[in-house]
Amino acid sequence: MDSRHAGRRTPSRVVTDSGADHVRLAYHYLDTGDRDGYGSLLDTDVDAAALGPDLARPRPPGSRHLITRIVADGDCVVAMGRLAPQQHDFVDVFTLSAEGMLRTCRRYYGAGPAH
Repeated sequence: MDSRHAGRRTPSRVVTDSGADHVRLAYHYLDTGDRDGYGSLLDTDVDAAALGPDLARPRPPGSRHLITRIVADGDCVVAMGRLAPQQHDFVDVFTLSAEGMLRTCRRYYGAGPAH
């Protein structure tokens, strides 16, 4: 996956791997309610709202992200998982800064079970 932004250089593998670690930590911080820890993973010119409403607002008590897979390439990290106890499947697509910090996120939800 190359950068979707013209003129931006693809980060090194070290930066991409660091970004994947930041995504893992972001879910941990969100699940434990550590807003300061979560904020420390964001790029300097980004606030939590830039990551979308699902990651900007606090989760209901007892809610957890159960991550099943993380795929990272260039300035993009994709996390797949399930929200518990709601049992909603999701895919989050993050973009990274040149330093591996979180810049944006778009969340997609899986379709409900067929009836």
